[in-house]
This record gives sequence, structure tokens and C-alpha cells, in this order.
Amino acid sequence: MWAAVILLTTLLPSTSLPSTLNIWELLSFDSFAHAFMFCVLCFLMIVGLSKQFTFPRLKDYAIRASLLISTLFGITIELTQHFFVYGRQGDIIDVLANTIGCLLGIVLFKLIYVW
Repeated sequence: MWAAVILLTTLLPSTSLPSTLNIWELLSFDSFAHAFMFCVLCFLMIVGLSKQFTFPRLKDYAIRASLLISTLFGITIELTQHFFVYGRQGDIIDVLANTIGCLLGIVLFKLIYVW
């Protein structure tokens, strides 16, 4: 469900996003939105994978699997925007924000469940 929300919101036309006046692009609203959505995605994926019993090996590697899946999902979204969505462009800053969000999701999971 959360992956569908991320896919739909990242494929919206760029005119529907609020404009920012930040000089550094990594601190823009768009980057924070990407990081937040991927933080939630990765966190929920880790929780779901670690609580399932169907695939015990996947349960043992829930953090690695969700980092890999979430990061590849973010890269796929940016490639889709770049090549297939009119009015949008793929951005390496968004890929970086997605990856940072995934890493923050892992930290959040460890803070809540491990430490």
C-alpha cells in the first residue's frame, strides 16, 4: 500500500509540488518528501519482513532485503520519471534522498525494536 502511495506521488507533475527558495537542492521540500516517504517504506518493510514466518531466510535478512528493495524501487521511479513521464525528470538528488530515507528507516527500526 505504501509503495503505491510513493509511486503515485512521485509521478505527479512537478507543478503540483510547492516551490522552495533553498539554494542547496538537497534541502528542498521535494528531497525531504522523498526521504520521509522512503523512511516510512523501509521501516514498514523491515517490520513486515521480520514478523513473517513463511520465508525464514528473508526474516533473518529483513534489513538488508528492505534496503535493497526500497533503494531499487527509488531508482526505478527516477528512471521511469526520466524516460516515460512527460513533465518530470529523473534526478540523482532524489535517488540520494530516497537512499538517505531508507537508511533513516533502518535507524528508526533499530531505535524502536533493537536498542
